[in-house]
Amino acid sequence: MLASLLFVRLGYWQWGRGEQRAQQWQQFTLQQTLPPRELGGQLPTGLVRYTRVQVSGRYDGEHQILLDNISHQGKPGYEVLTPLQLSGGGTLLVDRGWLPFEGFRDRLPDVTLASDAAVRVTGRLDQLPQPGIASGRVTPPATGPWPRLSSFPTLAELSTLLARPLAAEVLLLDAEAGEGYLRQWQPPGVAPDRNYSYAVQWWAFAALAWGLLLGLNLEKRHD
Repeated sequence: MLASLLFVRLGYWQWGRGEQRAQQWQQFTLQQTLPPRELGGQLPTGLVRYTRVQVSGRYDGEHQILLDNISHQGKPGYEVLTPLQLSGGGTLLVDRGWLPFEGFRDRLPDVTLASDAAVRVTGRLDQLPQPGIASGRVTPPATGPWPRLSSFPTLAELSTLLARPLAAEVLLLDAEAGEGYLRQWQPPGVAPDRNYSYAVQWWAFAALAWGLLLGLNLEKRHD
């Protein structure tokens, strides 16, 4: 009885996760079709996740962060976070794309920018990557050469590292928007259909548990 109720609750939990993920995927797809909002040198505020924006400023190429443990098509690698000093004040982290791991932990990839000139870039607003079940967090080191390596840092940790307040959002740079690396942005997580299928499986377990319980009770009555 208790197992059946647990299976039912787990089914509803998975279904809710599927609905939430479906909304995220729909928002991701919708924003991809809309023209970017021109923010100039201002920080993004009050905008929904994945909104495409265009901002102006200068990259701080001397203080970049490599996000470790980011895979692409099963291959390990890094995503490159570069602070953008907005012309109106404030700092927005720009994810300039993915680089493959080259096989040497003591030899990080060269992510030097070709120029420190003012830029005007376009991308979509998102959050920092979140660790999966098997992924651990590694706080960025407080000292050492740049770029600094980190695994799933928090915004507060990066703000402390860079000694400046940061916008709550990260800009996922458009594929054609200036210097960067592989930028094939996808909606977060697995497809919603997987959560729905998990929900159906839990409810099937609940039905099976009820069936076994009724069957056992009927056998007892016949005995």
